[in-house]
Amino acid sequence: MRDLIITLIVFGAIPFALMRPHVGVLLFSWISYMNPHRLSYGFAYDFPFAAISAGAVFIGLLLSKEPKRIPLSPVTIVWMMFVFWTCVTTFFALVPDDAVFEWKRSMKIQLMVLVTLVVMNNKERIIQLIWVIVGSFAFFGVKGGVFTLATGGSYRVWGPEGSFVEGNNELALALIMVMPLMRFLQLQVENKWLKRGLLVGMVLCSFAILSSYSRGAFLAGAVMVGFLWWKGDKKIITGVIMVVFLSIALAFMPEKWFERMETIQSYEEDGSAMGRVNAWWYAFNLANDRPIVGGGFQAFDKELFYKYAPVPEDFHDAHSIYFEVLAEQGYVGLALFLIMWTLTFRTGSWIINKTKKHEDLLWAKNLAAMLQVSCVGYAVGGAFLGLAYFDLPYHLMAMLVLVRLEVEKELKAKQNSAHNSTVASGMSRSMDQV
Repeated sequence: MRDLIITLIVFGAIPFALMRPHVGVLLFSWISYMNPHRLSYGFAYDFPFAAISAGAVFIGLLLSKEPKRIPLSPVTIVWMMFVFWTCVTTFFALVPDDAVFEWKRSMKIQLMVLVTLVVMNNKERIIQLIWVIVGSFAFFGVKGGVFTLATGGSYRVWGPEGSFVEGNNELALALIMVMPLMRFLQLQVENKWLKRGLLVGMVLCSFAILSSYSRGAFLAGAVMVGFLWWKGDKKIITGVIMVVFLSIALAFMPEKWFERMETIQSYEEDGSAMGRVNAWWYAFNLANDRPIVGGGFQAFDKELFYKYAPVPEDFHDAHSIYFEVLAEQGYVGLALFLIMWTLTFRTGSWIINKTKKHEDLLWAKNLAAMLQVSCVGYAVGGAFLGLAYFDLPYHLMAMLVLVRLEVEKELKAKQNSAHNSTVASGMSRSMDQV
């Protein structure tokens, strides 16, 4: 039954995607983030729904008469330079076959981000994309939160099988990045039941994050909550609410959860933590040996560990977006990566500063602030997880670029209107004098 329902939904949406490419982007995002086919048990489990929806998007783009323009800004220019650089490093990759496979996956993601920049070009479409992203991850966050409450937090919460966020750590980071978007939607909607529903969703997602038992997510969540408080209004009230909720949530977690978190301070005695440190030294040594091009995609290879890792037998994946990019894309790639995210964050600051005195652009101010909170969560949590090429942060980047374009367009329209009014007023005075 699940297979049939998912198939009917996807193929029922294809005609709309062909007529309106932005609908195809929403469909593709839903399939990519929620992985609904992975919740089935029959033919739909491995069916290429994402490829079909992507094909519909590109056909729709060819048929659409809408203007198709790639927004050029410092962010998108550096982003395209970074994407191009991953193509260069793939040519010099140390593990060619694996690198090409990962490069193909990365290029599919980046191509759909490019399409997002082209077609999700107004306020309504941006908010629609946010609803899809929030709904896709909140499904697992709410389900995980209910599971946590039902089991007393004794078991870990996992993500959809076969996805970027299948692991408990990865799902927790994704939820941390999505929760600020849930807060934006709560500020945006007027229906009181929707507001309450989003609040309940945030509470349950918080429990799901805690029940991931992820130390990196715990640190990222703490920083994200602090930054969210700083960006919000009514700091005293929200601060008290956050402290009370956090106290209740922590009191709910079992003793083994606290034992897990305590290893943050004594990481030298934890085998998993030291394995990550070993992988980070591996990345550093590899980059020093190949500073320009690094090792290419999938450079975290067991055989290469014997050449570059301090403890060759202790093989681990990157467990850090920064060391992942350093090892695979070299110092050039890491520099582009850091510049890209710095410019992305500054784009949010520009939006906030330019919209402070414009009530009609409050949505843009709120969204920019929440996207910055999401980026901070990714920057901190990503220090402990290898999700450098995960599509969600690039969607956040794309949304900030698109929101800035909307703000620039609205401010320019206001400026032109004010100028025209001034000119008309001047002409009227001149006629009166005549």
